Order: sequence, then structure tokens, then C-alpha cells
Amino acid sequence: MQKTHDTFTDLGAGTPAWFALAARALPIGIFSQFLSAGTALFRDAELWILHTAIGGTLVIPVLALAGGALAVPRLRGFGWWVGLVLVLYLLQVALAAGGEPLPLSLHPLNAAFLLTASLVLLAKVERRRARSKLH
Repeated sequence: MQKTHDTFTDLGAGTPAWFALAARALPIGIFSQFLSAGTALFRDAELWILHTAIGGTLVIPVLALAGGALAVPRLRGFGWWVGLVLVLYLLQVALAAGGEPLPLSLHPLNAAFLLTASLVLLAKVERRRARSKLH
């Protein structure tokens, strides 16, 4: 008997819209972080305020994803990727708050890891949604 992939559990129940929305919003928000930081660095330093604000609001999709993976049994298969996103997000906030040159210099690198993990998670969520439409 072939084992079903853990993100395909209970496909008939679908994927909650709020979970898919959070998975979509996160990489868009992270990408906007790159844009606001780049613009602030080279054009308008006042955009650092926007960068900080967007970064703070990204906690909403991160916590929604974490809550969904913990509370909704059919979403538990996303737990590893959601956990990685949560850890990278918390590390990102800690790096930004550190203020020391070395930790602060790791902030863009961690952001790239965070964006990559959020895109992988989004691909997995969309794959589940596509699969559930076939059932």
C-alpha cells in the first residue's frame, strides 16, 4: 500500500481559505521587505519606517500558518515547513533588534532563507489545493 504524502491528508475537507491566504501573503510581504529596504538604502531613508512596519505585520500570516499547522489535523503535514518559517521569522526579528554590526549583517541573508522557505511552503499549499480539486 502506498503511503499518502502528509500534506495530502483528508483532501476532501479542502484547505482553509485563511491558511492559503496566509501562505500567499507571506512571500509577498517578504518581497516587499526587500523592495522597501533597497529603496530606503538607495533613495529614501524614510522608507525604513515602512520596512519595520511591514516586518511587524508579517507576524500575522506567520502565526496563522503556525496555528493552522498545530490546530487543524489535516494541515499538520505542513508543520515542518511552518516551523522553519516561524524560527526564521523570529531569528529575523532578533537580528534586526540586535543592533550589533555582525548580527545585523546577517539580516539580509536570513531574509533570503525566509523568503525561500515561504515560497516552498506556498508551493506545498497550492499543490494540496490543486490535489483536493481532483478529489
